Amino acid sequence: MPYPAKRTYFNNYSFDIYEEVYEPAEDTYLLAENLGIREGEWVLDVGTGCGVLAIVAARQAGHVVGVEINPHAVRCARQNAMLNHVYGKVDFLQADLLSALNPSALFDLVLFNAPYLPSDEDEELAWIERSWAGGPSGREVLDRFIAQVPLHLKVGGRVLLMQSTLAGVEETIRKFADYNLKAHVKAQRKLPFFETLTLIEAKR
Repeated sequence: MPYPAKRTYFNNYSFDIYEEVYEPAEDTYLLAENLGIREGEWVLDVGTGCGVLAIVAARQAGHVVGVEINPHAVRCARQNAMLNHVYGKVDFLQADLLSALNPSALFDLVLFNAPYLPSDEDEELAWIERSWAGGPSGREVLDRFIAQVPLHLKVGGRVLLMQSTLAGVEETIRKFADYNLKAHVKAQRKLPFFETLTLIEAKR
């Protein structure tokens, strides 16, 4: 088992962060503060990282599935679920976005703290760099997610998507509309140097 690089805290939760795993930051906590989980809901946390959102969601949810492309993060998230005593309510899978899900898997709520920074498509990325690298336009991962998520959303279900104004908030809202999801800005947090974190909620 790898040795944790550090431990971080959110409310009454503790999280060990391992090397090559994204450390929770302002975007993670803004999303965590706006989950609005209803009792018994089935929740999907895409790009779960160290598992913060999946573990916080598990307090109210009926069950949570966390998916993550980074194998180091999957191991880290499983350890954090045990650390926070929710292991029986959360499953973690290694997958690129929603590719590992059964076609019949449907969720009440889908969470995604998306990678949105522009990156060189020819550059070979380290595992941790995949947490923020969004392709040449910054939208490659965002747009693939928006195309896939309606297939796994229950009638009346909703999506909470965290991105930055750097990746085009209005374009995201239009893309959701293309898949018959009505989206709006739910929360924002301004960061230094012209960037604003934006939480978008989309509903079926």
